[in-house]
Amino acid sequence: MSRRRRWFGKGDRRVLALTLPIILSNATVPLLGAVDTAVVGHLDSPHYIGAVAIGALIFSYVFWGFGFLRMATTGLAAQAHGRRDANGVRAVFARAALIAVGAGLLVMVLQWPIIELAMSLIAPSPAVEASARDYFHIRIWASPATLMQYCMLGWLLAMRDTRAVFIFQVVLNSLNMILDILFVQGFGWDVSGVAGATVIADYSGVVLGWFLMQPHLKRLGGTWRGIGVFDRAQIARLMKINGDIFVRTMALTSAFALFTSFSARFGEVTLAANAVLQNFLVFGSFALDGFAHAAETLVGQAYGAERRKQFLWAVRKTTVWAIVSAVVMAIVFGLAGPWIIDGLTTIPEVREASYRYLIWAVILPVTGVLGFQFDGVFLGAMQTKHWRNMMLLSVVLYAGLAWGAVMSDSNHLLWAALNVFFLLRGVTLALLFPTIIPQKRMAGA
Repeated sequence: MSRRRRWFGKGDRRVLALTLPIILSNATVPLLGAVDTAVVGHLDSPHYIGAVAIGALIFSYVFWGFGFLRMATTGLAAQAHGRRDANGVRAVFARAALIAVGAGLLVMVLQWPIIELAMSLIAPSPAVEASARDYFHIRIWASPATLMQYCMLGWLLAMRDTRAVFIFQVVLNSLNMILDILFVQGFGWDVSGVAGATVIADYSGVVLGWFLMQPHLKRLGGTWRGIGVFDRAQIARLMKINGDIFVRTMALTSAFALFTSFSARFGEVTLAANAVLQNFLVFGSFALDGFAHAAETLVGQAYGAERRKQFLWAVRKTTVWAIVSAVVMAIVFGLAGPWIIDGLTTIPEVREASYRYLIWAVILPVTGVLGFQFDGVFLGAMQTKHWRNMMLLSVVLYAGLAWGAVMSDSNHLLWAALNVFFLLRGVTLALLFPTIIPQKRMAGA
């Protein structure tokens, strides 16, 4: 028994207790997308599927740029919590919430130029465009609520309440799915029903999120008065952090856009095969994101309290479990890969091409694990300048390798470049890791 406790003890259970609810809640996101597709897929025309896909793509790009609302809130609130600064924890949420509401209203005001630009770039068929516009102009009204949810999820993660995060995601997405079916299949509202379901679910999510925050607010103490929401130094720091996160996020988005763009140069079959294989990364990210979020929370609290021993413990424990998870996923992908591919596509030539390049998707969790993990570590420490710069360096090097793959007319080299990119993200941050370790030695975990 004593030997068992050494390799799996209270600390390991603590990490897994933080991680597993996040993994399970993440899994509800693609399920909601599948339901959206399924309910319109049973209507009398295929153009509805394309309309929902285009509408969802537009909102993904718009809202992805505000991902800093979740990331910065987690790191800053975790650090304030580590310092036992109750008013500081409240102030972090209040500042993020004000930005979320303001940004959401701005998106609503700019809805016409956004949809016109999107339609000019995508250029869908008239039927798809008409339905996509209907979807967009309804769902746009959820913008403030959608961005507010980012703040609430980030804040709850900082409080280490992954149970609340799980409840939040499952209830929100379940309500969305139920309303999807009711509005589309029951009332016959086609894509308008899908958009309307999202609007109602998102505002309901804000109410639920506020309810889930209450036990922590009572336990923390403090007050909303005099918390310094408009403190110039704190706002300047927040804007700098948000800017770093925004640049890093756009760089990462560009890397994936390059992969898709270069894939298209190898023909429709290879493009489709690469799209199928990218789903392996989506599946793998559920687990890797979970451990990264755990690292972000634990590291943030230790960093805020200036506890070197606790900081190193959090990095070590979460990283070991993330690596174990990545290796297990690679083994599962290697064994079940052909069956997964067959479940994702029925087109024979796409299947054959996917089998040919499968090995590169199999090893993605292993080459990517350090990148995911150190994302969480650097975010928890709020060392966003290093985080941003190493992402930019990795993208530049990757772009050169990917272009070389295109010039060599080799999809194998393109996949190799993507794996090198994931590896570079982790290695470059790992090299800088010693520079962010708290120097002040205090009581450990």
